[in-house]
Amino acid sequence: MSILIADDHTLVRDIIATFLASQTGANVERANDFSEALERVGSSGPFDLVLLDYEMPGMNGLDGLRSMIRANHGKPVAILSGSASRGIAEAALALGAAGFIPKTMSAKSMVFAVKFMISGEKFAPFEYLFKGNSEDTFGLSSREKEVLAGICAGKSNKEIARDLDLQEVTIKMHVRSLAGKMGAKNRTHAAMMAREKGLV
Repeated sequence: MSILIADDHTLVRDIIATFLASQTGANVERANDFSEALERVGSSGPFDLVLLDYEMPGMNGLDGLRSMIRANHGKPVAILSGSASRGIAEAALALGAAGFIPKTMSAKSMVFAVKFMISGEKFAPFEYLFKGNSEDTFGLSSREKEVLAGICAGKSNKEIARDLDLQEVTIKMHVRSLAGKMGAKNRTHAAMMAREKGLV
């Protein structure tokens, strides 16, 4: 498994790269800006996942995303950002990004998101996809949203527990709780409701 992280903030880039390498076993390469990222894809790629900082030099907003999607030959490309809005996240996904990763995301959640995208799924935190009304969110906690994302990906409780570094019994509790809040009959019904609402 190979990952490329392109970010002009050295400390942020190195911390993320080191953590992902240790937690996923992936070969993680690094680039300082968009031009270097393209060069690395050309010489070492395509990568199983490319993470692009939205604000780094050379990106030119979503133009860089378009270019990288072409350069990486159809393999996942995602946006990494510390300040981009929900609108940018939605636009990136509409253009074919594999996901949108806020730099404020917890380390464990980032590992989950990376594995999710490499498996071929799209990822974005729920708060970036909801339209801002409480009926859409069902009042779910951040952890319940992560569990729901795993359910929608067709994962078992055991697999979700491993991804989130939790006990399987804890996942079962979250599944019962989120199903109750959503008014879902079971996990399959919860996944169907999430998809109908455009939450995943």
